[in-house]
Formats: sequence, C-alpha cells, structure tokens
Amino acid sequence: MEKAFGLEVPENLEDACELNRTALIVYDMQIGIFSQLNDGSNIKTQVIKVLQAAREVGLRVFFMRHMSLPKELSGVFQLKTAKAWQRVTSVDDVKPWFLPDSPGFQLIPEITPLPSEGIFNKITMSAFEGTPLDIALRDCGIHTVIIVGVATEIGIEPTIRHAADLGYIPIMVTDACGAGNEEAGQRAVASLKFMGDAFFTTVEEISLILRKKAKI
Repeated sequence: MEKAFGLEVPENLEDACELNRTALIVYDMQIGIFSQLNDGSNIKTQVIKVLQAAREVGLRVFFMRHMSLPKELSGVFQLKTAKAWQRVTSVDDVKPWFLPDSPGFQLIPEITPLPSEGIFNKITMSAFEGTPLDIALRDCGIHTVIIVGVATEIGIEPTIRHAADLGYIPIMVTDACGAGNEEAGQRAVASLKFMGDAFFTTVEEISLILRKKAKI
C-alpha cells in the first residue's frame, strides 16, 4: 500500500480488499435473466462460492435486480430498448419481462439474500444510476466493490465504469461474471482491462484473499 498526501493507495488486489471497506455487488442473478445464459450452471456455482466467502468474512452484500415498468410508464428509451431486445417491430408486441410480481424478476433461490443484506431494483444498466447503492456504500465507508453476476456485456461493464467514475475501486471476478453473448462479453472485459480502472481476479483468488484478510 502506497501512502501519499494522507491517503492509502492500493498497489495490488490484496491491498484493495480491506474487509471493512469492501462490499460485494451481486448483479441481476434473476430467474428471467439467468435462464438465458448458455453456461448458467457454472456461473451459478461460481457466484455462490464468492457469496459464501463474502458472508464468511462479513462483507456487506448488495443484490441488484433489473425491473420492468408497465408499458404505459416505460418512456421512449425503455420502449425502444425493449423492442430491440425482444426483436419486435411495434410497441404493441413488447412484453415487460421483469415486472416486480413476475417469476422472472425474482432472484434465483440458491442466492436468497440474508436479512442483513440489501436488494436494490433498477431500470438502468449501471447498478449506480437511479438506485440508493452509492449512498449506501458511502455511508458504510466502502471504497472497493467486488462485482459478480450477469451479464458482463450488458450491465456489469457499465457498472464497473460508473463505479470508477464515482471513485470506487472495482474488482471484477471474471469467472463469476456470465455473458449472454460470449464474444461481446470478451470484448467488454478487454475494453475494461485497457482502461485500467479495475482489478480482475478469479473466484479462487478473491476467496483466498478475503479469508486471509479475516485471519489477520
């Protein structure tokens, strides 16, 4: 850890993972999204491993859920995006996939949040836009966010970029982040690595670091 101007600047992944300043963000592990992945079973296993490690060491954990609005409230951009994603040509054919009372909106049961963990809903791709996440993290003194979930090319990439713009240190657990389109997911990771804003790690490495920190 380099010290400068009264600050501690992490030089590596282990430096960045001070337990009292680190939180886990579990991004959009919802039934309706998760079912679209080709490697869903593997990603689920990997996310659960990171979640277990985070719980063991007492990290703060926040779950994100993507939410649809009724069509009458969706607005221009929401309707335009829905038409593109659902490959329909008319708003009449758009179906809100993630209404709060729909089965697809719910988190997969294997990662049911604990009473001590938070759930935030969003209609955006970045987990920070239009949600209380930034306020909650800052109020808890969080500097580093570990990110797992789906999908890399849709929501995780903008969340990592937004986290960096807000002054957080993002950590992407690459083998616990699934992509709906593998090629697009790889491009997203390559772009993030080129920018240099984030740390990148694996499930095994981050779990070892967190458990090591808990023993210090």
